[in-house]
Amino acid sequence: MTAMDKGQWQQALLGSIEVGIVVVNKDFQVEEFNQFMENHSGVVAKDILGNSLFDFFKEIDQPWFENKCQPVFSMNTPVFVIWEQRQYLFKFGTSRPITSSSDNMYQNITILPITDDSGDVDKICILVYDMTDQAMSKARVEKLNEQLQVISRVDGLTGLYNRRYWQERFEREFKLTIRNKKPISVLMLDIDHFKAVNDTYGHQAGDKVIQSLAMLIKKATRETDICGRYGGEEFAILLPDTTTETAHIVGERIRKVSERYVVQHEGLELKFTVSVGIAEFNSKYTRPLVWLEAADQALYKAKESGRNKVIMAKP
Repeated sequence: MTAMDKGQWQQALLGSIEVGIVVVNKDFQVEEFNQFMENHSGVVAKDILGNSLFDFFKEIDQPWFENKCQPVFSMNTPVFVIWEQRQYLFKFGTSRPITSSSDNMYQNITILPITDDSGDVDKICILVYDMTDQAMSKARVEKLNEQLQVISRVDGLTGLYNRRYWQERFEREFKLTIRNKKPISVLMLDIDHFKAVNDTYGHQAGDKVIQSLAMLIKKATRETDICGRYGGEEFAILLPDTTTETAHIVGERIRKVSERYVVQHEGLELKFTVSVGIAEFNSKYTRPLVWLEAADQALYKAKESGRNKVIMAKP
């Protein structure tokens, strides 16, 4: 094989592989720049060869990159930079601009030493791997996991926490309260005569009433409050840093806005009221369910005494 044949073969190989190849010397002057790099950068090899890499790629953090390459030159050891650490070294557009959800290419970078005849490293080879598909695939999986996590926590009808997750949070707050001794109250709410709504107007009307109460609860509480649909037409609200007196104000607020609210359903105007039971944490509540049962008993008394009332539990 002649020297010319060998050179042509090498150029053909460098141009055909789907990996960026850049060779620079110790002054970071470019000595090799393959077809992949030309295609994605818009820079032609004949223009960049012999010139500084940093003059053509301003996006490269020069001090960081020189520091990254230092062990390659001094210790004859390769260095790797993955896209999770730094999205890219060269700011290229994505190879699939129409179908990709990323504007820029994600890259893995390998920096390899190239030795001279005496064994000293006088050049380095920068390999650029397009990792955009893998990065986007990981992002989709993470987003799906986040969505599944939300679904597992949220009640589909109301958008409040479901019973399982609300109880998890309730038990966690119970343990914290034992340690920090801060006031905290729990409310149990129930829609009065809800069965009659379902029997008279149908389950869709009942769902509309439940959704309406959930919306009113959201408006009447703080972001730090923990609101959940406990089951059917029953709701539970945990109010951190809240005494009995303040919790009573919140309960009355929800009761009053519920009493005034009109649910529109298929040309009908539906009215509803709620009963509320409240229990502030007390050291006599030795278990979470004992505390919750106190609020539930107060709710039962509100129902028993005529409904549309707020009753406080007595420890």
